Amino acid sequence: MVTVGGITRMTKSGLSMTDWKVQGSLPPSSEAEWEAEFDRYKAFPEWQQRRSMTLDEFKHIFFWEYAHRMLGRALGVIYGVPLLYFGLRGRIPAHIRGRVAGLFALGGAQGLVGWWMVKSGLEDRSADLAVGKEIRVSPYRLAAHLATAFATFSLLVHTGFQALDGPRTASPSAADAARRLLDAGVMRQGSNLRVMAMGVCGAAFVTAVSGAFVAGNDAGRCYNCFPKMTEEDWLPEEILAFRPMWRNFFENSATVQADHRALALSTTGAALGMFWYARRGAGGGTGALWAALPAAPRAATTATAGLVTAQASLGITTLLQCAPLPLAASHQAGALTVLASSMWAAHSLRFARVPPSAVAPSSSISPKMPPPVGS
Repeated sequence: MVTVGGITRMTKSGLSMTDWKVQGSLPPSSEAEWEAEFDRYKAFPEWQQRRSMTLDEFKHIFFWEYAHRMLGRALGVIYGVPLLYFGLRGRIPAHIRGRVAGLFALGGAQGLVGWWMVKSGLEDRSADLAVGKEIRVSPYRLAAHLATAFATFSLLVHTGFQALDGPRTASPSAADAARRLLDAGVMRQGSNLRVMAMGVCGAAFVTAVSGAFVAGNDAGRCYNCFPKMTEEDWLPEEILAFRPMWRNFFENSATVQADHRALALSTTGAALGMFWYARRGAGGGTGALWAALPAAPRAATTATAGLVTAQASLGITTLLQCAPLPLAASHQAGALTVLASSMWAAHSLRFARVPPSAVAPSSSISPKMPPPVGS
């Protein structure tokens, strides 16, 4: 769903449907219906900059916007019908009941946010047309739409973890077993590692939202050099050209791209630092933490390090190639995989959230590995 939305934006298809119906509608089926739909599109500002568009070209952009909307409605049915069925039968566990209902509400809200975003591109844009500024949706509303999508995805992943865990009262748990088998020193380092994983989750989320401002300002198709932003300069002269200054961070292509680069590199560094800490422990230690960790956090931290490296490489390649559609869409999907893997890492380390003082010290680390957490 997120990837189709990205393709809709990248193909500049988002303003092809000029109305919104909760229940949806069938696409045009005859030439006369297509002509009528095309005429409705011509009544809005974007047409003034795309007057050479043919009916066949309009059909192409209409397809992507229609597919995005109908996929959203289909997901609502696919999720909502089982939710209603299992809810009425009392089959939804109490500890996730509120979350699964909240997810359905978030999905509905996302549809409203999407239309609110589209409306920003359909309003009177005479001033923009007069100066030749490209008609786009508001980057602020685009960022809100993407942030809501990522928040929904995050809640879905977290709810899935909770469903697999079972109620908190379940006993004994794998987390309890891990606490009993780890000594205080390793437990303390595990707690630090969990904090790092949560930090990577937050960094991945913020970096993804910053990417929405890159997309909203079409900033991926300028400053296509790396590591410098131009062939001569690390930062272009126009990076703080807008007034008031705060607008640069949301509307200036140079600034939003620089922000996204900095955040992406920071997220990459944080994920690799988390992996290094898991392998070596505090102060470049002996690797006792890695040896004592259950299988799940070892797999999760390794996966996060690998995925964030791949995502950074894909982002740089996308930039250098001026954001072609396949690479740009893959880069957006990659952000979801990084977020999911970092959430897995944080969740798999949940046994380390108890205060280290609550763990009884032992003389050595037990050679018997605790059962995998989260498996």
